[in-house]
Parts: sequence; structure tokens; C-alpha cells
Amino acid sequence: MLLRMAVCARLCGVGQSRRCRRRQRHSQADQESDSEMDMDEEKEEERVVGKMKDDPDGSSCHKTCGAGPSGAGASGVTGLGCRGSGSACTGPPRPQTLLDLPPELLVEIFASLPGTALPNLALVCKKFRQILNTETIWRRRCTEEFGMKDDLRKMEIVGMSSRELYVKLLYPYRHILGLWQPDIGPYGGLLNVVVDGLFIIGWMYLPPHDPRVEDPMRRRPLFRIHMWEKNKATIECMYGHKGPHKGDIQTVKKDEFSTKCNQTDHHRMPGGRQEEFRTWLEEEWGRTLEDIFHEHMQELILMKFIYTSQYDNCLTYRRIYLPPCLPSDLMQPGLFKGTYGSHGLEIIMLSFHGSKAKATKLTGDPNVPAGQLTLEIDLNHPVRLPDLEQQRNMEELSRLVLGVHEEAQRGSQGQDASSEGAEAGPAQGAEGSDVAPPAGADDVEPRAGACSAPPELQPFVLPLGVMARNEVYPRTCKMCFYGTGLIAGHGFTSPERTPGLFVVFDDDRFGFIWLELKSFSLYSRLTDQLSHAQAPSMERFEAMLRNMQSWTS
Repeated sequence: MLLRMAVCARLCGVGQSRRCRRRQRHSQADQESDSEMDMDEEKEEERVVGKMKDDPDGSSCHKTCGAGPSGAGASGVTGLGCRGSGSACTGPPRPQTLLDLPPELLVEIFASLPGTALPNLALVCKKFRQILNTETIWRRRCTEEFGMKDDLRKMEIVGMSSRELYVKLLYPYRHILGLWQPDIGPYGGLLNVVVDGLFIIGWMYLPPHDPRVEDPMRRRPLFRIHMWEKNKATIECMYGHKGPHKGDIQTVKKDEFSTKCNQTDHHRMPGGRQEEFRTWLEEEWGRTLEDIFHEHMQELILMKFIYTSQYDNCLTYRRIYLPPCLPSDLMQPGLFKGTYGSHGLEIIMLSFHGSKAKATKLTGDPNVPAGQLTLEIDLNHPVRLPDLEQQRNMEELSRLVLGVHEEAQRGSQGQDASSEGAEAGPAQGAEGSDVAPPAGADDVEPRAGACSAPPELQPFVLPLGVMARNEVYPRTCKMCFYGTGLIAGHGFTSPERTPGLFVVFDDDRFGFIWLELKSFSLYSRLTDQLSHAQAPSMERFEAMLRNMQSWTS
């Protein structure tokens, strides 16, 4: 803050801080005299005033500027408004401190500072405190820091100032803005906390109804904070069907907060648990239990309702970030909706890490819970698809992918062996080594990054016998890679990674063929605008991924 104010002060012609301190010392004329100044200050005064041999006391400048011994001239700052040495001043002296600037200029300077610096600035003096009551300053802070524009006009209707909005609502709750994952056991979730008009609202993001993976996300408000009462911000729970009621938010530690409902009776429905279940099922799945003929799916749905409803919106949330984007990435990373068979649609996060692409679950199920690495793609092993007739043959596709799988396993073992012998000599298999490339490497084209020329589209069709929730899927793709998918038994028992085929259809859709399960998952990008969610660095993002896996391991 001090650096930014110093820059603004120099641009406005304000004297250096050292001169301002000398001026303050000279204002105490009864305690000090000019003779007590040290030699360095006298020499600097001579340079600034520009004394000439024929005018040793600088009287002409003092007379013209009207400064006396105890004025600006004595402080060694007079002459900043002079044209040159020995010449008469032709204009008023420049301001010596920020206090000398006109109020409208101070408003412009203060409005350019971050809002976190303004409370300390108000402690400097009474004049600063009075200027900081100017609405222009706080309106600009609300706009630049929280994206509020047209919403500020609504405040005039309710008689609320921008300063009140910033100080009592936006600033105290700024730390909960962004993306969060609720701790709901294996199911997880995605919460987006945003400034929405004169509210801060926590929206739970829900996938579309299965299997309509390309439909937009659904949103449900879980809590809101508002300033209808001007003295303080009010927190309300939005869960249930009886409207807003009293709630609370607690911040236990950094990047984590909890919500609590103080009136859970508002969540109950007149028809009891049966009515609550029917309502939940219609919202969650868009159908009734009678419409779901698969018995195993009915059990999974009932289990999820029983498990999730016990929290009554009393939840703990942990911060998550959107993955950073690099020019070398295969496609734009981000959030996607994907089909997961009987478990319905789930939300995953696609990120790139050098030669690897990772898909991490934000929502999960009792088999593979939220936070786990559902897909891992080896970008060093692209797969060339055969013609359409051979693509329809599951055995042919399995033979092709398993061949790459064995090649990747050998390469992984070779890397482990080379790392063990690194102290004895150069790593084998590295670029420029004498190790022969894997069989078939001559037929593998280098992978295309986001900045490379787009590859030609090739025909694509699912093999016969592969189960797909979406019968309508893209019939052309850009490229394919070998990868592995995580499968496990109920309760995340016996987890293992099995080979599969990662298919890039376009910039917003990809798929994965699970060879062992003989199933196909289609993923479509979330297009919602998600603010306050960018990762500060790749290191912080990767640390977050590790933490997410530990939450549900």
C-alpha cells in the first residue's frame, strides 16, 4: 500500500517523504531552529532551492513564493515550483504532502488502492477518514474486486451505501467466495459461492438428469447472506421447501468453513420421509422410483437419499481450484459432467500434468468416492484407430489397447530401472540414449498440443457389446490415447486401475471406453462462469489434488 501511495504521490507532484518529515520537524519552531539541521540536509536544501553565488540566501525565491523562514523554504522543499536556479517562481508552490492535495485527487488515489488497505489509511488523520466516506471509492472497490456493476444501483432503492455493503458484507465474507467440495462421505459435491446482486449465495451445482450429459447444470441454493438489516449481515439457510430460515457460517481454518442450520424443522415435509424421498427423487433423477426398473439402481438411489439427508445442511466445505491452463495442454482443462452407469451423472475435473492427463471426481459414489482419480491418461501413448469395421469388433479394439498397455508397462518398468541406476550412469531410455524405441513407435505420431495445428477428424464408432448410457454420441474424433480407469467394489474395496481408451471428440467433449467393464462414459464440459476459483499456482493445485484423495481414501 505504501509503495502504491508513493507512486501516486510522485505522479501528483508531492514532495519526497524525507522532505515531508523535515517540514513536520520545522513546524515545531519553539523546539528547534534552522541551525540544528545537519550538514546533509543543508546541502540538499542548497541543491533543491538552487542557490547561486549572487543570491546566497535565496531571498529572491523566498520573496516571490512568499515563504518565510519557518515556511516551506525553511523546510528545504521550496523551489520545487521554480523554473530554474536563481530565477523567480512563476507559479504556486507544489504540494508538499498528500494532505496538501485537493480532495478530488485524494479520492482518485484512494480508490485505486485495494479495499484491505483502506481501514489502516483511515487511521492516519481526520482528513483521510473523512475522504474515505466518499461513495466513489467504495463503489469502485465493489466493482473491481467483486464484479458488481448494475447491482450497485439497486442499493439506492433500499438506502444502502457502497461503503456499508463492502465493510459489512463483501469484505467479511470474501474468504468464502469460490469453489468448494462438501464433505458428504463418498458423494462429495460442488458448491459455488458468488456475489449475486445484494446477496452472497452458496449454490450447490447438480449434474443434469441421467443420461442427458450435454444439458446445462442445475443449481440449488443452500445458504445466503444479505444486508436487509443495515447494522449487520444476516445468514439464512435455504435448504428445504419452507423458504429462508436462520443459519450460521463458521470458519474453522483457512480454506475450510462450515454451515449450520438453526431451524432444521423447516426441512421436514407434512408427508414425512416418504414425501421427502419422492420430492428428492424427482429433483435428483427427474423420475419416480417406479420408473427405475433396475433393482440395483433403486438400492443405490435409496442409499444416497438416506445418507445425504442426515446432514440437514450442516456441512463442512473444503476449497478447490480450477486447474491452471498451459499452452501445451491437449485441450482446455476444467470441469466436466460424465455418465457412470447405475450411479448416474457425476462431475469430474480434467487437468494436465506434463505427459499425463488426470480426471478427478468432485462427486462420487460408494464404489469410487469423490476425490479419487477416476481416469489417468498417458499422453505419450496415442492410439491409432483401425477402420470402422474393425472398430465395431470389441476383440480387435481390446487387442489394440492391451498392446499399448503392455508397451506402457514395459516403459514404466524401464524408467524405474533407469532411476535406480542413475547414480551409475545416464538414465536409459531417456532422450538421446542408446535404448531402442518400443515396438511400433515409428507408427506413433507426436501428440498435438493446444497450440498445434488441429488434427484431422477420423470416424469413430463404439464396438458391439459396449454399453453406453448415451446412444447418441459423436461419430468423429480428433485423437485417442491409452489410459487407465479406477474401478472398485462397494465401499471402495479392492481398487484397481484397468486399461481403456481415452477419446477426444472436440474441445468440449471426450469419452472413455472401460475395456473390463465393457462400458462407455461420455463427458461434456461445464460452461458456467466460475469466478474466484483460479489456482494461485500449479504447485497449490497439485497439493489440493493430493489432499482431495486423502479425504476419502
